[in-house]
Amino acid sequence: MKRILFSLFFAVMAAMAVNAQKIAIVFESGSMRTCNTLLQAVRNATDGCVIYLPAGGFQIGDTVRINHRVSIIGLNHKANSENADGMTTISGNLFFDEGSSGSVVMGCYISGNIKIGYDEKPVHNIFVRYCNLGSIQVKSNLCTGTTVNQCYIRYGSNFNGADGILTHNVMHSICGMTGGVISNNIITSCYEYYTLQYVNNVTIANNVIFEIRSSYLFSGGNCQIINNMLKGNDFGDDCVNISAEWSDVFNEPTPGISSNSNFHFKEGFKDYESKVGLYAGKSPNAIKYFNDDALPPVPYVQAKDIPESTNLDGMLNVKLTVKDGNK
Repeated sequence: MKRILFSLFFAVMAAMAVNAQKIAIVFESGSMRTCNTLLQAVRNATDGCVIYLPAGGFQIGDTVRINHRVSIIGLNHKANSENADGMTTISGNLFFDEGSSGSVVMGCYISGNIKIGYDEKPVHNIFVRYCNLGSIQVKSNLCTGTTVNQCYIRYGSNFNGADGILTHNVMHSICGMTGGVISNNIITSCYEYYTLQYVNNVTIANNVIFEIRSSYLFSGGNCQIINNMLKGNDFGDDCVNISAEWSDVFNEPTPGISSNSNFHFKEGFKDYESKVGLYAGKSPNAIKYFNDDALPPVPYVQAKDIPESTNLDGMLNVKLTVKDGNK
């Protein structure tokens, strides 16, 4: 089965390599079509289809709502990736509306936010991985199971009383989560915001929290708070309280929400790497620990050679060197 899927993905990648900026839609039936714009792809989507975005920029705007269960998979959100084609950028917001439960977003830089559930309609089990995005905005407390894993979340996320699972992310503040898990994240917040605000009945564990003022660290209740790392403040049970500067703890001199950040612990603090932060413990549905490459588990192009014209037999001899993103 894996060989069949890899062959299908290879065919998709080859089609996109030949037709630059073409978006491939693979339907549950196994059929495939290409579109010129992301808007066109979303409008042609049906339940269970996969929208493959090549490298480049794609406009989605601020009014298009996704109302089918779809997977949107880009190549990568990092400009310095091994992927020869570069990164996938979506300009605008992704709105997941009623009917889109079970949708997936992977491997994209999103200029705006991911917004889930409108008009008090429940949308369940949205899964976001390997993305760089503005924030997660859950609009209805009837939504459940929003899961965000191994992402860079640049601004504060708001769950409006819904539950969620946030694991192994580099992220800003979290507001309004009721139920779920916040674990193994690097949480950095601006002092105007609470780091964790109106967070109730949530397990908060194994995070590294760069809070600036202790009075803006936490508001909420009935949470299990255990084994988080902070500087100069205690927070919950078994808190790891350090006195060193963060620039002495991590390899990245100025911790921030950037794909260029490096949150591996420096020598002298290496023992903490297996206990707190991005590289400690497995998160729900995680294939492995935090993936520094942020590559979705599909083939991606390491090198390509595409002739400008066909040969005497009318064939275009495309040569691709493809690596499985799972490896």
